[in-house]
Amino acid sequence: MPRPMLPRPVPVLPLIAGLTLFAAPAMADLAEGVTHFTLPNGLETVVIEDRRAPVVVQMVWYRIGAADEEPGKSGIAHYLEHLMFKGTDTLGPGEFSRIVTTNGGSDNAFTSWDFTAYFQRIASDRLPMVMEMEADRMANLSISDDDWLAERQVVLEERAQRVDSDPRALFAEELNAVLYDNHPYGRPIIGWRDEIEALTLDDANAWYDAHYAPDAAILIVAGDVSADEVRALAEEHYGPIPARGDIAPRLRPQEPPKRADRRLEMSDPRVPQPSMTRRILAPAREAGDQRQAAALTVLAELLGGSSQTSVLGRELVLPGKALFAGARYDGLSLDATDFALSLVPADGVTPAEAEAALDAVLTRFLEDGPDPADLERVRTRIRASEIYGRDSAHARAYDFGQGLSTGLSVQDVLDWPRILGEVIEEDVMQAARLVLDRPGSVTGWLLPEAPDPDSLAADLPAALPAPEPPATIEPEVQG
Repeated sequence: MPRPMLPRPVPVLPLIAGLTLFAAPAMADLAEGVTHFTLPNGLETVVIEDRRAPVVVQMVWYRIGAADEEPGKSGIAHYLEHLMFKGTDTLGPGEFSRIVTTNGGSDNAFTSWDFTAYFQRIASDRLPMVMEMEADRMANLSISDDDWLAERQVVLEERAQRVDSDPRALFAEELNAVLYDNHPYGRPIIGWRDEIEALTLDDANAWYDAHYAPDAAILIVAGDVSADEVRALAEEHYGPIPARGDIAPRLRPQEPPKRADRRLEMSDPRVPQPSMTRRILAPAREAGDQRQAAALTVLAELLGGSSQTSVLGRELVLPGKALFAGARYDGLSLDATDFALSLVPADGVTPAEAEAALDAVLTRFLEDGPDPADLERVRTRIRASEIYGRDSAHARAYDFGQGLSTGLSVQDVLDWPRILGEVIEEDVMQAARLVLDRPGSVTGWLLPEAPDPDSLAADLPAALPAPEPPATIEPEVQG
């Protein structure tokens, strides 16, 4: 069992030179400063060496999220994330975070549909301390009767503040439920209110017992460390935790083929101006073959990556037809993700006029393809972004954690910038036809107030414009 931790700065003993580990895992150096190995109990580990500052980031990612919940138990993954801060057999409620803060660090956690992750950023000589504590709560979580009830109320208040009081978030839930009519991505990460209210301590313990284990987790350590140091510490602290051994495969209901476009509309007096979002299912990044996802990424940048130089920016924003027009694609999900277009009409432009202008731009793009200069500019921006991204150990740790949590390999994560840079016009057009020229899209309009049906009949296309889905709610964050 991990040693009790003291709520004060803890001195760190130097590693013992020549320490021999039993059954030491083989380590693979896949790129400069990046090492990958797996402990005998199944804990996959990535070390990213960055010696520029005496700081380290530890992240533990569990391959479990809101899309893995049983029907009727929505919100349990996020709820358990909160309860992970409520103590262990050796640490009291909140003591983990207090120790990290007292030692000059910071910590937090977040839940998404595909994963739940916990992290600390702290001076590198404190890594043994935070690793010991993280291993402790992987194996020895202890939740009191008072804590689980109080924390459930905290989650309900979080939902009230972040979702129920925000018409954009409420509409995002509605849109997700329409886009994913069979897959659990259609459920909110934070959970439906009535189901959160019914969650119990037994539910939380069952979720923890079933899913929190080294063979269901990924350890990412980035910063002022070496792979040998991390391996020794991981063997010491995580190594004794037994593998669960019976981790079930992550098989979820999938979406059936879509044969018709759908539209959705919502109005709310709190909404300042109309906005539209159109979403369509799209493939996620696929292990071993990320070319299609790379083309979709480049397509989103070409269409809406910049309000000044993108296709939608030049054709809609600069001429004054829209205040904003953009495109979004993020392929890091375990199952099918989505490609999205967003639009805010300019003052004096009706939703119908703005949507018609958007459709006209997309039709021309499908006919003419991208401008070669635009494509080269996007590739250059991607290369620059990849170089700048190396400046943040936390960001690099996040890339590997999210990638491995959604089925990619370490090599896939390393290869991604190169694959993006190799996208050509033909790839972009195949991606465009996939998401812009087939049935199954969901168009949503979020409007300032309830429209008059008679005026809509004269003003809008044959099918009512759909309310815009606010951008998909970001992963819930433990505050």
